[in-house]
Amino acid sequence: MTLEDKLTKLEGIVEATLRLLPDRVASLETEVRGLRGDLDKRVQDLRQEMQAGLQGLRQEVRTDFQGLRAELQGLRQETQARFQALETEVQDLRQEVQSLRQEAKAEVQSLRQEMHALVGAASNRLMLYLTALAVVLALPTLVR
Repeated sequence: MTLEDKLTKLEGIVEATLRLLPDRVASLETEVRGLRGDLDKRVQDLRQEMQAGLQGLRQEVRTDFQGLRAELQGLRQETQARFQALETEVQDLRQEVQSLRQEAKAEVQSLRQEMHALVGAASNRLMLYLTALAVVLALPTLVR
């Protein structure tokens, strides 16, 4: 086979390839477009799925947050009620202490008066005893 024959044969192959190539390229472009469309659809589906999942999570977090708020509010009210009860108890204890203080003051005053009366009575008796002693001591002088 001569060089010209080889060249002619190659030209035929190239021409056949060039005739088939546009169809193959168009077919590949169509296939690529289809794949891109599928990929775009999958990406869109994933986005929608993610958005739905995120929306569900957001709603769940909101619900949990609202539950926590309600629980916190309940705890606040319970704490306030306990604090109020403690304040009432402290006030009652203060009144009781004040009452006991008044009773103690009254008891001390009563004991003071009683002690004053006892000291007065003892003083009077002492004076009587001293007077009696003076009389007893004076009797021998008078009798002589």
